[in-house]
Amino acid sequence: MATASPSVVRAAPAAASPRVFAASSKTAGKLDRFIPNRSSSNLDVAAYNVSREARDVENLDALSPSKMEYKKQLAANLGQDGSARILAFKQKAPAPAEGFENHMASLYTANNGPRPKKAFRAVPQQPERILDAPDLVDDYYLNLLDWGSTNSVAVALNQTVYLWNASSGDIQELLSTQGDDYVTSLNWAADGKHVAVGFSNSLTQIWDAERCKPIRNLNGHAARVSSLSWNQHILSTGGRDSLILNHDVRVREHITATLRGHEQEVCGLKWSPNGTQLASGGNDNLLMIWDAANDRPTHRITAHQAAVKALAWCPFQANLLATGGGTADRTIKFHNTHTGVLGGVPLWRLMAMLNHC
Repeated sequence: MATASPSVVRAAPAAASPRVFAASSKTAGKLDRFIPNRSSSNLDVAAYNVSREARDVENLDALSPSKMEYKKQLAANLGQDGSARILAFKQKAPAPAEGFENHMASLYTANNGPRPKKAFRAVPQQPERILDAPDLVDDYYLNLLDWGSTNSVAVALNQTVYLWNASSGDIQELLSTQGDDYVTSLNWAADGKHVAVGFSNSLTQIWDAERCKPIRNLNGHAARVSSLSWNQHILSTGGRDSLILNHDVRVREHITATLRGHEQEVCGLKWSPNGTQLASGGNDNLLMIWDAANDRPTHRITAHQAAVKALAWCPFQANLLATGGGTADRTIKFHNTHTGVLGGVPLWRLMAMLNHC
């Protein structure tokens, strides 16, 4: 009777824990579970190192000395010394090798110089000079002061107009009216040699400021002339009769257009710098925009709650107009005169443009 060979009792292998499985898995070197910062890792180099390690484990004995030398040179060209980690848990890039020169460095360092400090315009808190102006008529709707291109200021003091030279400080009398008439408006021409003067008797005159002599009388209004504005050879006048007249000062029949739209006195007139649009404001709280080639208003704006006298065109954006209202309004509004929209320019853009003035 044959004796049975003693049976070998083997214990069943215990289930491998996840950690043991991960350590013995063939893909242990390829796990990519936690990458805190991919931007600081060179994924191309990482892929190369992973594949290299896998091949080295499988073909370690089959590598010839020439292949080993080739792999070392390839690793050196990729910036790896063989002991570098695949994942770099850091923000700062590694320092280059000693003696390395980056010929593209100028592209990254061109704007690294010190930035110039922004210069702010200093606004004086005190007046530079004070001029006495006795008999200045206290009337909101009149325009009694204007500064010409030759640095001369024209000011109307009741019945007399004076010219003050801001460069030399000299003062001369331009004209003086008789009787009950008084000066209601002033406006210099662009050449700085001629000044238009409006009177309470509905008359408008053009004066030669150098010779202090009148050149021409312009009629057409039925009441006082309270606003004036030049556009080359065209002089626009606005009166208490609610009319705006365009005068061509070169010809005998000087009235070329009569603009009707206001219901009360026209107290503000201003041509745009390019001469294509005329803005008018009245005591009827209306703002009108007129095209140079049309006798009807392009836009009729009712944004203000009081008389519109203050008008100012932006010198570097042709379609931007600022207007100021009277006591019951107390606001400054900005208009896009191409569309007639209030606030046509965003406030942030406006402030950016003003900072460049």
